[in-house]
Amino acid sequence: MAADEVVALYDEAGEVVGSAPRSVMRARNLRHAASSIVVRDPFGRIYLHHRTETKDVYPGLLDFAAGGVVLAGEDPAAGAVREVEEELGVVGVPLEPLGVADYADEHTSYRAVRFVVTWEGPIRWQPEEVSWGEWVTLEELVRRLDEESDTLVPDSVAVWSKTLRSWHADGA
Repeated sequence: MAADEVVALYDEAGEVVGSAPRSVMRARNLRHAASSIVVRDPFGRIYLHHRTETKDVYPGLLDFAAGGVVLAGEDPAAGAVREVEEELGVVGVPLEPLGVADYADEHTSYRAVRFVVTWEGPIRWQPEEVSWGEWVTLEELVRRLDEESDTLVPDSVAVWSKTLRSWHADGA
């Protein structure tokens, strides 16, 4: 992550309306877009990782979605490819788009551009962003959503919970 990347700013309709340095976007909680990618293995497990204590939002929490802000001039799908490669070393496999979801709280306000990818290679953590991780079953992840949601990144829970529960119900 660059020290002060220039981030695309989005309106409520999902249209780009400008840009700002990341520090300004965070300080003012400006609406932006971010990729959100769930990484699954061929057995259907999901990669759950621990965010470093230096992350600018939700440090030290568990996350089941890789991702990050969409940069100024960047296509959200290209940003997703970039982010999942940087954070987890997932490269050379197609990402399946799963639509968008909006999220806002006192820390962040954005449109999540969601993807899922199946990966059977090694996971390589970006040391600035990920301190450790593990593959978990969908059943285990849904259990954590129900019983340990305070340990999970709240925006990922909000934009993915319905989908994860649907996959679980369908045995996917």
